[in-house]
Amino acid sequence: MRVVRFHAPGDVRIEDAPEPSPGPGDVKIRVRACSTCGTDVKILNFGHHHIVPPRVMGHEIAGEVVEVGADVSGWAPGDRVQVIAAIPCGVCGECRRGRMTVCPNQVSMGYHFDGGFAEYMIVPPNVLNVDGLNRIPDGLTFAEASVAEPLACVLNGQNLAGVGEGDDVVVMGSGPIGCLHVRLARARGAARVFLVDLNRERLDLAAGLVHPDAAICGSETDVVDAVLKLTEGRGADVVITAAAAGAAQEQAVQMTARQGRISFFGGLPKDKPVIALDSNLVHYRELTIVGANGSSPGHNKEALRLIAEGAVPVADLITHRLPLEGALDAFGIVARGEAIKVTIEP
Repeated sequence: MRVVRFHAPGDVRIEDAPEPSPGPGDVKIRVRACSTCGTDVKILNFGHHHIVPPRVMGHEIAGEVVEVGADVSGWAPGDRVQVIAAIPCGVCGECRRGRMTVCPNQVSMGYHFDGGFAEYMIVPPNVLNVDGLNRIPDGLTFAEASVAEPLACVLNGQNLAGVGEGDDVVVMGSGPIGCLHVRLARARGAARVFLVDLNRERLDLAAGLVHPDAAICGSETDVVDAVLKLTEGRGADVVITAAAAGAAQEQAVQMTARQGRISFFGGLPKDKPVIALDSNLVHYRELTIVGANGSSPGHNKEALRLIAEGAVPVADLITHRLPLEGALDAFGIVARGEAIKVTIEP
């Protein structure tokens, strides 16, 4: 079979590999769609400390069961499935307390296990043990189902930030995650959603699809001032920084209303993890700042349901579909910000 395999930073190859066979506790799937994200580009350029090469990449996975191990029950060839990316252990103190997103023993598809940029792949027992293999609802395409993984992360972030009815929400970053944040905030009853980006072309592309109440280009205007004007001077109830930029986090604190919530959704570069925080704004406005790290198996199930019910449409966000042989082209498209969502369909 053909795979997209990471060998070293700057060295990702599309090459032949033996078709895998499932062990007793495994499920083998035929990959039908594996969406790309900015993390794939980071792995291509810099590698990752959890990846010991060579490793088949890809973690936003949907496919069809073709074979099950002797010890596996409940699954059969032909079942359409979506696979979680982040795999908690299910037994540690955090997992037992329901905090699976911060499991210290977490492993991941495409990192610790070969991922979905392949014609076939193995779903390991680790996934099955935490109920992380999900049936794709009827009527949902494989490509749409693959977007459940990033939506699950967005869902976790908005749960932690308490996005809800009547909120004015600012989403900073107009990539695929930002677009999903806009759509989910609307589904949760937000009154108004404003989308911010430095790149005018990318902002216009995203705004044309998700239709925020206002699209603010940070390279053309003062973002904080623009948000304050749009909110009659009070600021936003929730600000989500879906961009890997310290400046966005600093601006978020300045534009949040009293008793507002801020989600530091996008992590910062490891060589620039420190921001200047006006602690008095946090203190006197009674602001809440929360992090967001991945998703749990439960988030994946809910994300699939939201997509299937039409509460969070994703089909139009998939702007590019490429075969496996076009994976390196896909990474380039993502890196240049020319797409919202790029899906590989082996």
